[in-house]
Amino acid sequence: MTEDGLLFVDTDRFNGPLDLLLHLIRTQDIDIFDIPIARITSQFLGAIEDLGDADVNQAGEFLQMAATLVGIKARMLMPGPEGEEEYDPRAELVRRLLEYEQVREIAGRLRVAENDRSRRYGKGFVEPRRRTQAAEVPLTVTWDEVFEVALSVEAPVERDRDHRVFARRVAMREKVDLIVAAVGRVGRIEFASLVAPWAERIHAVMTLLAGLELGRRRAVSLRQRKPFSTLWIYGPRGESSE
Repeated sequence: MTEDGLLFVDTDRFNGPLDLLLHLIRTQDIDIFDIPIARITSQFLGAIEDLGDADVNQAGEFLQMAATLVGIKARMLMPGPEGEEEYDPRAELVRRLLEYEQVREIAGRLRVAENDRSRRYGKGFVEPRRRTQAAEVPLTVTWDEVFEVALSVEAPVERDRDHRVFARRVAMREKVDLIVAAVGRVGRIEFASLVAPWAERIHAVMTLLAGLELGRRRAVSLRQRKPFSTLWIYGPRGESSE
């Protein structure tokens, strides 16, 4: 500390203006509820004189706190309005300092706990749950009671479980004849019109298989301009007339 009461403080050591302000108060053993605002303001302003090269956001926070201290100092020097209850302008600052000190203490304890845990356990360690020992319960049922209950159990009644499923067969021969007859009449036909009369999906599957089989035999040609577009089936006559 110099003769004029200023302290040499490196602001890079502190996490914001509240941290610096709390340091100035604690190092001089000042009662936080009775802060000598004039002296603390002078010390704070002296400590932040070299913030020109600091980060803009950090400098702004310190300058805002300096303006708050100067404002409190000015309100303490000016008399308050008559008839109003006396109010200490330092009260809000004291509240913020106490909250910050409490948060800093909690953070310190958590940091110590984290370091202690990291020394004992690896990263990502999860402590296994302890299995609770099942209490031994004495048997209160006699074998005579168990035998009596067993005799009272009735066998299930046999039921007729015959279940038959009749599948409706669709012959590929029928679909082959259908396609040959259709292209023989009109030369070409849309696949959707061949399966439109039937609602069951099996008819569409068998019709497609029949068309592929006829195409393999070169009896018909299947054409589609692009994927998922309309599928046309051409007979020999319909393909040559296109």
